[in-house]
Amino acid sequence: MKRTQYCNDLSEKDVGSSVTLNGWVSRVREFPDTRFIVLRDRTGIVQITVDSSNPCFATADQCKSEFVLEVTGTVQARAEQNKSGAYATGAIEVIPSSIVILNRSKPIPFPVDGTPVTAAEEIRLKYRYLDLRREPVREALRLRHKTISSIYQFLDAEGFISVETPMLTKSTPEGARDYLIPSRTSAGNFYALPQSPQLFKQLLMIANFDKYFQIARCFRDEDLRADRQPDFTQLDIEMSFVDVDDVLELNERLIQHVFKQTLNVDVPLPLPRLSYADALDRFGSDKPDQRFGVEIKNASSLMADSSFAVFRTALEMGGTVRVLTAPAELSRKQIEAFEQVAKQNGAKGLAWTKVAASGLEGGIAKFLSPTESTGLLEVTGAVAGQTLLFGADSKDTALKALGAVRLALRDELKLIAADAPRFHFSWVVDFPLLEWDEDNQRFTFMHHPFTSPSLEDLPKFGTPEMGSMKARAYDLVLNGYEVGGGSIRIHNPEVQEKMFNAIGFTTAEARERFGFFMEALEYGTPPHGGIAWGLDRMVAVMAGVETIRDVIAFPKNAKGVDIMADAPSPVDEKQLSDLHIKLK
Repeated sequence: MKRTQYCNDLSEKDVGSSVTLNGWVSRVREFPDTRFIVLRDRTGIVQITVDSSNPCFATADQCKSEFVLEVTGTVQARAEQNKSGAYATGAIEVIPSSIVILNRSKPIPFPVDGTPVTAAEEIRLKYRYLDLRREPVREALRLRHKTISSIYQFLDAEGFISVETPMLTKSTPEGARDYLIPSRTSAGNFYALPQSPQLFKQLLMIANFDKYFQIARCFRDEDLRADRQPDFTQLDIEMSFVDVDDVLELNERLIQHVFKQTLNVDVPLPLPRLSYADALDRFGSDKPDQRFGVEIKNASSLMADSSFAVFRTALEMGGTVRVLTAPAELSRKQIEAFEQVAKQNGAKGLAWTKVAASGLEGGIAKFLSPTESTGLLEVTGAVAGQTLLFGADSKDTALKALGAVRLALRDELKLIAADAPRFHFSWVVDFPLLEWDEDNQRFTFMHHPFTSPSLEDLPKFGTPEMGSMKARAYDLVLNGYEVGGGSIRIHNPEVQEKMFNAIGFTTAEARERFGFFMEALEYGTPPHGGIAWGLDRMVAVMAGVETIRDVIAFPKNAKGVDIMADAPSPVDEKQLSDLHIKLK
């Protein structure tokens, strides 16, 4: 099996050359005296032409879809009328002197030769090794490879060192459940699979590695959705002696490099920044899609004396009234669909009114005074033919609901213009350091417990103002998806202890969970910070696919099950006994 070329390497310059090709039978066209075999490898296809006078005809007659072949033959130019522009090798064909069937194939459950696939995703995942033969899937994985390759190229040139960190480590609270691994040699104790290399990359900064990165495998036992997998991949970066601007500037240049190298797309720098508070107020989301407008406006002051009970009640309870302008006159059916979106995101309903040439009409228009109606048109800038949609509730609920409606409007009305940038990056900064945990009646961390507070907020620890502390944290947003996040870390052991106390850990509890790390902080820790990119999500957006499953070679389904390998699955009693485990 001495392949001389891949299929797509062949062209008219090879006419007259002897070649040996390996690949799969994509399809066979049968005529009385001729067999046309379309041979496929990872690069593309080429036609093998065998007429009845060829000694290979009998073998060609046995070939079926997805048989594995070795073909040796001579490249020949096709007759002018037979040339095809549909694929790269359409001007030539190979006349075989030898066809060897290396392996046969059963009939496959769905086509892999470019024919549209109608099989359910569960079937594709069960036969993922066949699905991976399809060109769109292979192309997504090639894009992933090119992305990772370009990351290595850039960071190596910047003086970064790639370091692998442990896969078996200590269970620590980082926001999701850990996957636990029982120890055979230490009865009753467990390792955990890492949710991220967070502590280890900080330890590498303490160890004076200065610039670290890793394409890291991470594991989180959490409910799944389209952009989540139980095991996933992130680009992990950490740097010493840096501040926020240093981290963002390096990552902007890395983004620019990756997109130019992989997609030949120019990303203009610097990337826009907006604060967490501004993102929520304007877009109802901390990961706003800014490829289109339609911003949320605050109508609370206008409605302070409203006769509309829904607005008045919300304001009396300390809430807010927000309004979103749909750039179209929505039908009743559309409004009802958007109302369902609002309800799914915590709202009790979705008030509305339409803008006509004479003013507001329909919906809640009858409850609005002339002053309120005029004020709404001024605040929103709405014009005739548009529809106003309202959220009246607590601030968090109203903004979340209208943020979801905004995205639903984007999809329903196709609001992203044809000439809009294909990719829109932005930074969201100035996050809160802490958020209130209603269930446990205490503060918890918004990002993770190693995030540095803003320096001016340090005196607020332990005071009534602690909830207003800002973090030196930042998220990277691409087309409405959070594709990265990071922060400047706490490097002072006293500040780290205050942070643990703020989220309800006693000193003893913090030492029990993070003792090795807290001790390390006491040995000359430099200021440091970093970021992690969700590599699966980033590549999925680059590839234009809906789910990260399409850019992972062997993904789990939406329930976290590997249908192909049948995992998770039971294990035998002997294995459980070795691990000192008994099942109830």
